[in-house]
Amino acid sequence: MKHLVVASLFAVAAAAVAPLPAQAAEPYAINVILPLTGGGAFLGKGEQQSLQLAEKAVNDTGGIKGRPRKFIFHDDETSPQVGVQLANTILATKPKVVLGSTLVAICRAIVPLLEGKKVSYCFSPGLHPAAGSYAFTASVSTLDLIDAMVRYFRMKGWTRVAMLFSTDATGQDAENGVKSVLARPENKDMKIVAAAHFNISDVSVSAQMENIKAAKPQCFIAWSTGAPIATIFRGMLQAGLDVPFATTDGNMTYAQMKQYESFLPKQLYFPAGEYIARDTKGMPADVAKAHEEFYKRFAAVGAKPDEPSELAWDAAMIVVHALRTLGPDASAAQIHDLMVHLKGWAGIDGIYDFDKVPQRGLDVSNAVVTRWNAQEKTFQVVSKPAGSPLD
Repeated sequence: MKHLVVASLFAVAAAAVAPLPAQAAEPYAINVILPLTGGGAFLGKGEQQSLQLAEKAVNDTGGIKGRPRKFIFHDDETSPQVGVQLANTILATKPKVVLGSTLVAICRAIVPLLEGKKVSYCFSPGLHPAAGSYAFTASVSTLDLIDAMVRYFRMKGWTRVAMLFSTDATGQDAENGVKSVLARPENKDMKIVAAAHFNISDVSVSAQMENIKAAKPQCFIAWSTGAPIATIFRGMLQAGLDVPFATTDGNMTYAQMKQYESFLPKQLYFPAGEYIARDTKGMPADVAKAHEEFYKRFAAVGAKPDEPSELAWDAAMIVVHALRTLGPDASAAQIHDLMVHLKGWAGIDGIYDFDKVPQRGLDVSNAVVTRWNAQEKTFQVVSKPAGSPLD
């Protein structure tokens, strides 16, 4: 009996000092505002998938100092008003970083609420934050994308330019960009032969197309994102306008190409970030490695990355780099200070340098021109970086 009591006491003591089962580290949550419904959902859904795959890639490699990363998604319904409501609700939780949204108008509505308080990372290349701001913006800017596209057209000898822009924030930003690029000395031979506008709710642009066709353009630039671009595609087909046509990379989605394939322009071009170039031979080794990881993650789920995939990926990975460097307890000010001076960081679009290109890190040297290959159903790179034709 005495031996049983002693044994019991030893058992109790051993239980008291035995290590408890390890508890899972608390996830590091990052709020993301995206248009998961409404007109911008074709981008928002793609960005959500990209972020989910990026989340897995980060967590497979240790998370953030041992803490798994977790994205929390909020649907802005493609509405600036809803975006503002969500941003205010998120602010009450005292986050360090907020990602999104996707469209220029929504980002413009959200950014002022967060400025100086939280780091924000908009996924629209059409946002142009002031240097030193707490706002950052994804990919190559619309201005540099337009620069590459215009250079390509000019060097192909297509100098008579027609233009058509939507009257929303996306179209206004692009119109200002195209006009400023065409006004540069190197583009003195480029001539605007027709310029027109349309509302994104218009169901026809036949009048604009007839005027554009009558001007005998050698190339055509039209800028709007989502469903309105289909109106332009149909208008070109109905007018019998078959000239090289360029539009925003915001329409570079395989889903749209499939949906509109029966009436796509025959000569359809998109300026884009370097992520789309699958030949990594001429890339820096770190950029090629980033490409390999990016495409591997999508291939693992049977998906093919396109523009929304790119817009979200590097932005998410840059924020993770900052948190891994500083630790999960870093303040918004510390994260901002690291990111605003980040240089030499390799992503899928190239080597980032935020000192050289404030709030973005990329410039026209990270842009290429692509053409939709209807036979192979893919975006074919047709230019060198910055837009000089390959042929």
